[in-house]
Amino acid sequence: MSTTNVAADRRPTPDPAEDNAFFPSPYSLQQYTSSKTDFDGVTSRKPYESGKWKVLMIATDERYLLMKNGAMFSTGNHPVEMLLPMHHIDQAGFAIDVATLSGNPVKLELWAMPKDDEAVQSVYQKYLPQLKQPAKLSDIIRDNFQGDSPYLAVFIPGGHGALSGIPHSDEVRLVLQSMLDNDRHIVTLCHGPACLLSLALGNHAKKFPLKGYKACVFPDELDRKNPEIGYMPGPMPWFVAEQLKSLGVEILNEDITGKCHVDRQLITGDSPLASNSLGKLAAEALLTVVAND
Repeated sequence: MSTTNVAADRRPTPDPAEDNAFFPSPYSLQQYTSSKTDFDGVTSRKPYESGKWKVLMIATDERYLLMKNGAMFSTGNHPVEMLLPMHHIDQAGFAIDVATLSGNPVKLELWAMPKDDEAVQSVYQKYLPQLKQPAKLSDIIRDNFQGDSPYLAVFIPGGHGALSGIPHSDEVRLVLQSMLDNDRHIVTLCHGPACLLSLALGNHAKKFPLKGYKACVFPDELDRKNPEIGYMPGPMPWFVAEQLKSLGVEILNEDITGKCHVDRQLITGDSPLASNSLGKLAAEALLTVVAND
């Protein structure tokens, strides 16, 4: 391949739906996406059957992330990071309620969809009606968080879209704080742990409840390098790990290897590579809770 073609291959692809907006470059998609995941089966434990407990998934309804240079990254939720953990949770017998901040449809990075992955495609089709018409998070809070919540866990998937809205939402803070107060699980990966920053909104940073916790997250260093291969059209507006560290969270990974970590009720993973393991950990954790219920 000529030098000219290599350079073109690393240029972000224009998104015609928005001014100065871009999808990842062809080269970066070759590096970061695949038609199949590493899914290797679900837990052999008996699925949950009672129906008392559910899982709440808070997904982003934001399509674009404004970069530091004024360009827009056409993003959303990463489909593997959303759908593979969902598959494990669903197959473990837990219904999943889907919510966004606005009640508008969930946004997905369809350019990263593993089209030949049966597990991902099956759960995608099952939950597509909810992804198109999710609940509004404030309605979920009004109807389910006034007393004893039916949610055993909250799951917040990754994708750079998770940096828009969710970390700055007091509603997200209320849900996460409820999970911590009631000894229930928070499950998140890659850029999804940006949601944890909501726990520091207002005066809450003075008593940040996750200070001293350990977590995995997408490395800031890779986000700094991603514009070089055209994955993003410019520098990040801010960095997730940097912000979490400033609040006293210990970040365990410096690269993406599929690493996951469980610290008390917090289950985190480092990247799309962690999606399968994170889903298994979440399913096992929830089944353990209901077995002791």
